[in-house]
Amino acid sequence: MKTSIALLSLLTPLLSTGQEFDPDRILVGDRERPKVLLLGTFHFAYPGLDAHVTDRSKQVDVLADQRQRELNELIDVIMRFKPNKLCVETKGAWLWHEYQEYKAGKPLARNERQQLGFRIMDLAGMDTLYAVDERPLVLDLLDGPDSSLHKPWIDRLYEGWDWGGDDLLTQLYDSLYEAHDDYEAGHTLLENFLAMNDPHVLDRDFGAYLNGGFLLGEHAGADILSIHWYDRNLRIYRNIKRVASSPEDRVLVLFGAGHMGILKHLATCDPYFEPVTLHQLAGK
Repeated sequence: MKTSIALLSLLTPLLSTGQEFDPDRILVGDRERPKVLLLGTFHFAYPGLDAHVTDRSKQVDVLADQRQRELNELIDVIMRFKPNKLCVETKGAWLWHEYQEYKAGKPLARNERQQLGFRIMDLAGMDTLYAVDERPLVLDLLDGPDSSLHKPWIDRLYEGWDWGGDDLLTQLYDSLYEAHDDYEAGHTLLENFLAMNDPHVLDRDFGAYLNGGFLLGEHAGADILSIHWYDRNLRIYRNIKRVASSPEDRVLVLFGAGHMGILKHLATCDPYFEPVTLHQLAGK
């Protein structure tokens, strides 16, 4: 009975006549929450592991003098967030070894983990960084102790599946990726990051996963998306929440932009975090 009365007292602000219904009056209130900046990026080193591979003639050379100046401009805006924790798209303790090599005088590699991540660590005075990438559920099933049980149905599920497809929207997405490449080559890094992290752009980029291979069979494409790409990002998000252990934390998440459609949706729905955007930091 006492619990019911306490719950009713919490709901009263929501139910009062004439007040707008707002769940955050209960879920958030005036408590301090960890802040998170989700920063989607293209892969500076162009490893060519994504479904779309950028033509070499359109690749951005982040080591060029002009691009290094643009990188400093971008970092200046990011540092307005005042991050105290950094999450990056990789796994394993070797990342800390790379950072120690950089501190000992080794030049920064081309990838965004070093060009952005290591510099931000120095500027923010961080003493660690967090590798929060994950493999998806489907790989655990294939490599786990019961793999002989799971492999036949996974093989049947994936039969004929591919990320792409010959449907109209997948073809239009191919054109969109080419337009992304043209934009990257012709704009500054700050302009690129603002464009990549625009909420509408992120939503539409995620829409690619809802076409092509998603259309396989009656539900096969949907099942594959859930145990493969979507599950991987749910696991990544769980790792990010584990890093954000204090209300005072300001967590910068540096990941490939393809992840951000899901991660943005999760962080926006989750009252645990207070999301901050690059556009807010840039005054856009």
